[in-house]
Amino acid sequence: MERFMKFKKLFDRKNKDYVTIKVNTSNVPDGLLRKCKKCSSIVLAEDVKNNNYICPKCGGYFRVHAYRRIEMVVDKDSFEPMFEGLNTRNPLKIKGYEAKVQALRDKTGLDEAVTTGRATIGGNSVAIAVCDGRFLMASMGEVVGEKIAKTVEYATKENIPVIIFACSGGARMQEGMVSLMQMAKTSAALKRHSESGNLYISVLTDPTTGGVTASFAMLGDIILAEPKALIGFAGPRVIEQTIGQKLPKGFQRSEFLLEHGFIDGIVERKNLRNRLITILTLHKKDDKSYTDNFNIKKEKSTMAQKKRESIKMITESVKKSAWDRVLASRMNDRPIASDYIDLLFDDFVEFHGDRYFKDDQAIIGGIASFHGMPVTVIAQEKGHNTKENLEHNFGMPSPDGYRKALRLMKQAEKFNRPVICFVDTPGAFCGLEAEERGQGEAIARNLFEMSSLRTPILSIVIGEGGSGGALALAVADEVWMMENAVYSILSPEGYASILWKDSKRAKEAAGAMKMTAKDLKEMGIIKKVFFEPEKYTTDTLPKITEKMDKEIVKFLAEKTKITKEQLVDERYNFFSNGY
Repeated sequence: MERFMKFKKLFDRKNKDYVTIKVNTSNVPDGLLRKCKKCSSIVLAEDVKNNNYICPKCGGYFRVHAYRRIEMVVDKDSFEPMFEGLNTRNPLKIKGYEAKVQALRDKTGLDEAVTTGRATIGGNSVAIAVCDGRFLMASMGEVVGEKIAKTVEYATKENIPVIIFACSGGARMQEGMVSLMQMAKTSAALKRHSESGNLYISVLTDPTTGGVTASFAMLGDIILAEPKALIGFAGPRVIEQTIGQKLPKGFQRSEFLLEHGFIDGIVERKNLRNRLITILTLHKKDDKSYTDNFNIKKEKSTMAQKKRESIKMITESVKKSAWDRVLASRMNDRPIASDYIDLLFDDFVEFHGDRYFKDDQAIIGGIASFHGMPVTVIAQEKGHNTKENLEHNFGMPSPDGYRKALRLMKQAEKFNRPVICFVDTPGAFCGLEAEERGQGEAIARNLFEMSSLRTPILSIVIGEGGSGGALALAVADEVWMMENAVYSILSPEGYASILWKDSKRAKEAAGAMKMTAKDLKEMGIIKKVFFEPEKYTTDTLPKITEKMDKEIVKFLAEKTKITKEQLVDERYNFFSNGY
């Protein structure tokens, strides 16, 4: 005991600066120490547990047992296990398989490789399934598939979200085709859950591979992942053997999947519970009408007031030429989309990726709260400086960006959330890779789907509204503009070059194109104009968003009172009859 206390004292400093030491493990009580696989350090198990099972020296993630994982995310004492005691069969009659399963049950206290049940998270009822790698690498056999399917079916029946923590080596070899069938079974159960309008959050942990990746793990409405988790279909060793070359660093890790558009976000373990609470709260089903969220005082607008507003608009508009407004829309210190989002919405959670190829940062989007109402926010994003502009490709979206936007819009339709878009782009990106991945198809698909999206859509042009690249976020119930924003068939330079073979006549072209807010309001293409202060920067933006906030409230109160059929018909009639 004395030797143990001396040993433990080595780790009991308040400011732990861990060093690698040689330990004779035969003298150490079982369970006292853990070895980090990332940095090979020997650390106290107690410190690992208190640090969310993260190495206190290098930050490497330890794998977490199912019940520990549940304790970390659900409300205290809220978890109730379900669907226990299912028998594992031996369909291939493999010798020793049943004995191995029983030995693992005795050793781990688990009945199989997934623990399922119901719980609350932040007061939100959920069905939950957590894979445990200690049990045959959490491979998916008949019982795992059945437990997950039953959990999803329960969530569908109860009309509640389901959360699945994936961690698996894939299909269970010992069960052959019976194992493979579980991929279809779990996917089919999730399809029914989705068609019932319910939320599925998939959380990918290390490792998530094989048949699990190719089924329930990648089907989430929202897919989150822990940092640096291995996620892929084929294992890296198999790929290297097949192609005969070394894989690049970071291949198949969470960060790789985020970059390639397959997951919504990477969340550190310490932040996961709060992130889940935010997402669940923003998806909470509420029987109240949308208008119950607002307290709208309808102001009577007298003829004199309307006249003054009209005179003000004309007076303000004649102060600047169309070309002046083009230049103003391109100013580096002009507020960008994320500035508006920060001031107008609470609890904005950004989601990433088109689920096909890439996460295009020229378009950002996610969910947020607007006066207590869940909304989907999608925006073309520029930057405040050169570095940020490069990160966001100067607000010029690729096909991947438009497909991400459409994915988020379809989610908004599923969960009955209004969509609010901020338009600010010189135009869609026109590089080689954009054409290879179908820029025209991506824009066309957005126009096609937005025309009949069964939820309110509001689009606000805050800077440049360049051609089809802008229109792909502006097939809306109403389109608004900032006073010095522009919205046009293409840039004045391009217009002058095509019609007059002289791009130097851009200033003249700007006037001819009728691209200003005043012009477009008179033509009936846009509905509202927000006047700008002389010096329009992030410092003066709050004055604008205060007014914009009130107008969005009125828009949502009006559009959410009508039926979805009427909403879609009115949108269709505007575009089909007006132009």
